[in-house]
Amino acid sequence: MNRLAPDPSDARFIRRVLIVVVIGLVLVALYRAANILILAFGATLGAIVIRSLAGLCERHLHLPRRWATVAGMATALAAILFLVWLFAVQFGTQVNQFVTALPQILQDMRAMIAGSPVGDKVIDAIEDAYAGSKIAHDIGGLVTGSAELLLNMILVIAGAFFLAADPTAYRRGALRLIPASSRPAFEDALADTTETLRLWLIAQIILMTSMGTTVGIGLWIAGVPSPAALGLLAGLSEFIPYVGPTVAMIPAFGLAATVGPGAVGGTLATYVVVRLMHTNFITPYVQKRAISIPPAITLFAIIGIGMVTGLYGLFFSAALLVVAFTLVRSLYMREVLGEPRPGA
Repeated sequence: MNRLAPDPSDARFIRRVLIVVVIGLVLVALYRAANILILAFGATLGAIVIRSLAGLCERHLHLPRRWATVAGMATALAAILFLVWLFAVQFGTQVNQFVTALPQILQDMRAMIAGSPVGDKVIDAIEDAYAGSKIAHDIGGLVTGSAELLLNMILVIAGAFFLAADPTAYRRGALRLIPASSRPAFEDALADTTETLRLWLIAQIILMTSMGTTVGIGLWIAGVPSPAALGLLAGLSEFIPYVGPTVAMIPAFGLAATVGPGAVGGTLATYVVVRLMHTNFITPYVQKRAISIPPAITLFAIIGIGMVTGLYGLFFSAALLVVAFTLVRSLYMREVLGEPRPGA
């Protein structure tokens, strides 16, 4: 005799409450572990790059798959070491000059716009938004904890190597969490996402290289100090569309202001010409095989992801948006609404 057993309606209610509680706890856990998830996503991007390099070695050098993977890892590691060498050795003096002059540059720019009611309001709004943002706290943490940044970079690189060594095992494990009836749809969506990310990464590398080269040459012609370091910064900032290049322009104009009006005008002409050239010619040509996301969605999504997840999330926000856009296209539009599969 089960006198304390709930009736069927109460049992259903309790089960639903427990499901809601479990979902809430999972969401809280995911939010608290957001930085770890972002780093894992960064490792996934690195693994895609390594696998792409391995595919090139396998096709053109006719290497076995295992040795092609090793060659892809070695190439990726060599590229990372090359960037470190550029920052530390080749452009080390320019980077040090830029970092040393940055506080004075920001102070001079603040003095230029301060003094008027509009300028004071802009400064107050920027300071209030910066003080209350998660990105601001993350930047402060990076300044005081460079060891944490180095550890996170090592974690991303090591994770990328592990994922690239045997991606099939991780893909198979993720698909086993999906019900068997829905597994083919998710498998196609996962393949679409991987291919789209691969094409997007190739497009970004091309855009970053062309942006850094053209900006560096233009600033050198304009007589701006540290043109190579500023060009490298402009190229790397292209990984975060719209937001990154805008932020990278600030130190260039600050350094140009220390030279004179001619350098400021040359800097402005450089960025205007380079941006027009990229927007109208280079970017459409490079990204025609990758995913095309409306600019307004890209801008607000990047800012929103950065505000929620912080600095690391801001850095990978464009790639996260590509993943979300591809999954919506593959799972919802194609599998739920029955839209035709878009062409490559």
